[in-house]
Amino acid sequence: MAISKFSRRRFIKTGSVAVGALTLGPALSALAMASSGPGKKLGVALVGLGYYSFGQLGPALLHTGNCYLAGIVTGTPSKAVDWAKRYNIPQKNIYNYQNFDEIAANPDIDIVYVVLPVFMHKEFTIRAAKAGKHVICEKPMALNAGECKEMIAACKKAGRMLSIGYRLHFEPHNMEVMRLGQQHIFGKVTNIDTGNGFTYRGDPNAWRLKKALAGGGGLMDMGIYSIQGTRYTLGQEPIAVKATQEKTRPEFFKEVDETIFWELEFPGGFKTTGKSSYNHDWSYLKVEEEHGKFELGPAYGYGGIDGSVNGKQMPYPQIVQQAAQMDDFANCITQNKPTRVPGEEGLKDMKVVDAIYKSLDSGKWEKIG
Repeated sequence: MAISKFSRRRFIKTGSVAVGALTLGPALSALAMASSGPGKKLGVALVGLGYYSFGQLGPALLHTGNCYLAGIVTGTPSKAVDWAKRYNIPQKNIYNYQNFDEIAANPDIDIVYVVLPVFMHKEFTIRAAKAGKHVICEKPMALNAGECKEMIAACKKAGRMLSIGYRLHFEPHNMEVMRLGQQHIFGKVTNIDTGNGFTYRGDPNAWRLKKALAGGGGLMDMGIYSIQGTRYTLGQEPIAVKATQEKTRPEFFKEVDETIFWELEFPGGFKTTGKSSYNHDWSYLKVEEEHGKFELGPAYGYGGIDGSVNGKQMPYPQIVQQAAQMDDFANCITQNKPTRVPGEEGLKDMKVVDAIYKSLDSGKWEKIG
């Protein structure tokens, strides 16, 4: 299930990938990093110890003020040993996929973070909710919108909060784009173009290249950020989409998409362009308004995000995005307030994804939702 160390991992870290929300959230000056104040830190259990957990989430939990790494769930015994030693995790807080449900009796674990291949998101989100734990699920949320609805319903039934791993809703450059676009700082938005992708040179048998396991290719993995970027810039929901694709390496991408181009239509007839790829190195978001323009590039990475407004560089710092994201969710739980990136946000993206795949099949404009 591993991805080549250079292709996806290094590229994402240095300049491609991320996300945002449709509500602006706290002021930029706070950088979404404020602690929730007095009280206990909430315990987080990471389910799946692949690259994202190892390279991003585990280290980020060393920077959080409202939560901490309390437990792990893995199917690899050697990883359990390594993580226990690295993060001082007690044996009683280490689980595998078979005994995972026993986590219900563990008061150290408040939040379960599902960091598994996409086809496992629904199962472990629902199992975590039934175990009485709040849930963060990585994006894309699920294989399709139908699964998203099941996950949302399960968490509501259990009375647990569900959040999706949209870290860029807490990243200052992307938050500024939300402000500029949603508040029409330079007038009405007249054009949006965005792309996200990388040249995949990893294992040809990796789970990400299997339709049943990943749900799709570059669109599911990278395009989700382009869709988000458009949605959170406008603060509106698209109503229709028209998509085309190219596949220059069909022997490699036998089951999933390589590169997809799309137009999104919003209420009133406004259209935007976007694209995703496993064969092009893209990471940008460009926006024009009636009296100004702004852009991000790289737009969607774990670090190194940069942007400009009317040609002047944005002055914001780099932050530990995942720490800000997890701290905010922990704060929402302790303060009993909604998360800005709930399951419904993931569902909205998957409705767009489903419609894009439908458009590829039909060759026509397809309604979203």
